[in-house]
Amino acid sequence: MKKKFLDELLLSENDQLQKLNAIVVNAIEEEKLLSHKLIEFDDPHPPFSGRIADKVASFGGSWKFIVVFLFIMFAWITANIYWLTGPFDPYPFILLNLVLSTIAALQAPVIMMSQNRKEEKDRQRAINDYLINLKSEVEIRHMHEKVDLLIAEQMKTLFDIQREQVNIMNEIKNAIKKNSVMTRQNGCTLNKPTK
Repeated sequence: MKKKFLDELLLSENDQLQKLNAIVVNAIEEEKLLSHKLIEFDDPHPPFSGRIADKVASFGGSWKFIVVFLFIMFAWITANIYWLTGPFDPYPFILLNLVLSTIAALQAPVIMMSQNRKEEKDRQRAINDYLINLKSEVEIRHMHEKVDLLIAEQMKTLFDIQREQVNIMNEIKNAIKKNSVMTRQNGCTLNKPTK
């Protein structure tokens, strides 16, 4: 009986390990699926127009651009007012206005192209973050399943062990009672007076 019970315990432990193994295999398969869906957002070879747009936007949105542009405007205005006897762009600096408008008209779409590229990269990063969060959620769910399975199986095993211990204690108790009754009976026969 005890051997049969211990064999059953071992079989239940084996079943528990097989369930855990199935959960781990399932988790690995889901991880592969999610890992393949991650988007590579850093293009190692962006198109030429994209590289130009990024460089123009990088320079156009810097203090260096502002300082250089202020210096050029100051030199343009100073040259036309004070240094040149026949200025090529007299006050109100219509040619300077035209140059500034042309630069702004060309620079704005180039900066917007660069922003669109960055926005696409941000969108891809957001998708990757979502997939990573989804993967984390799946992993946490699997961990919960494993812990729940372990707790359930351990509780079952502990209850089975406790039941077996109670049975053994009852057997010991019955053996003690039986031994005690036999001892009393043997003691009573020994203590009877002889005639």
